[in-house]
Amino acid sequence: MSITTENSIEHWLAPFRGRSPIDARVVIPGSKSVTNRALILAAQAKTPSTLRRPLISRDTELMVAGIRAMGMSVEDIVTTAGEPAWLITPGKLIGPAKVDVGNAGTVMRFLPPLSALAQGDISFDGDPRSYERPLAPVIKALEELGIEIEHGGRFSLPLVVKGSGQIPGGSLTIDASASSQFLSALLLIGPSTKNGITVTHKGGALPSMPHIDMTVEMLRDFGADVTVDVAAQTWSVKSGDLQGLDLVIEPDLSNASPFLSIAMVCGGKITIADWPKKTTQPGDQLRDIFSKMGAHVEFTDGGLTLTGADSIHGIDIDLHDVGELTPSIAALAALADSPSYLRGIGHLRLHETDRLAALTREINSLGGNVIEEETALKINPSGAFGKELHAGVFHTYDDHRLATAGAVIGLVVPGIEVENVATTRKTLPDFPGLWQSLVS
Repeated sequence: MSITTENSIEHWLAPFRGRSPIDARVVIPGSKSVTNRALILAAQAKTPSTLRRPLISRDTELMVAGIRAMGMSVEDIVTTAGEPAWLITPGKLIGPAKVDVGNAGTVMRFLPPLSALAQGDISFDGDPRSYERPLAPVIKALEELGIEIEHGGRFSLPLVVKGSGQIPGGSLTIDASASSQFLSALLLIGPSTKNGITVTHKGGALPSMPHIDMTVEMLRDFGADVTVDVAAQTWSVKSGDLQGLDLVIEPDLSNASPFLSIAMVCGGKITIADWPKKTTQPGDQLRDIFSKMGAHVEFTDGGLTLTGADSIHGIDIDLHDVGELTPSIAALAALADSPSYLRGIGHLRLHETDRLAALTREINSLGGNVIEEETALKINPSGAFGKELHAGVFHTYDDHRLATAGAVIGLVVPGIEVENVATTRKTLPDFPGLWQSLVS
């Protein structure tokens, strides 16, 4: 692994492989979305929970640290099968406490509602970018439920939740069109409210519906009574005790995207171990998306196997529900044999960075041809497998998915330097090491 520095910022030289077929099997770390939802639910349960094979990364460590700061016991253990796990023992949520949310959407949106169940002040702060990310719908909803929050009229971080130890609950109407996490954040604490909670969405189209389905399914797994009226865009969670679970965390299927891309770009085949046959993870849609882009995808004894073809096909697709897959798909589109149109992704402007602007800027800086629209990207390939692209620095803007997109392009374009590849630790403990072991 080659690393250079410029103005104290590390540049990682993405390994070049070219069209050299691969034959590998990869174990992807656990799902961030499942891990962090499980932690919130386990913190409210009446009996202990064991989370096996949790994702251990910056985002999940921030969630664990926040829960611990509020008085909850989260113990690192090893199961009898030799698996890493977390044992969460129920306790009383208490303040005062200080919580660092970093730049993690689930942490900054899921923990403030949970903290309202604590007795005492819970202060929240984070990375500079976290101040810019939308949080107002969650803050306003909690205030509507009678929770006092100090935020200086900004309706954003930093803030202080002044909990009284209980939340009355009730009916709320919110606009979750900027992030499905607003809705999930409120539903996840529904069982612990005095009267349950009913949330109705009114506004633009809800993004990332699979993540809302995940929230509902996990609430039910922990014992919650949840009613969903899709037509009315209303979700209700009754008040009631949750029971702890012994839960194996699924691999993070969205994080599988760049690894599956290796076989599409270089040829050969790659298998992702333990890919679930049934899941609410948005990443499961990669099976269909990558098939439409020319790959052959099938379940095998080893997991999910993708076999690359002689070319990558462009795709016209609405990614509104699976926006987190956009950077990897955009990287492949830049290497395809025909144009792509990635639609319905305006909400990505509010993620770790403005992903539409960032992808456009970085791919074009390498000689690509990306046209940025308000809610879409038009990507005209620069020759099959990027033969017209050139070396350069691929900036990440502290966004883990930008970094992995740069690595994908670097497979067939020599001299791609990914700036701040360490940002991948947000959801992958050692992306550079795992990537290098596969493609070098």
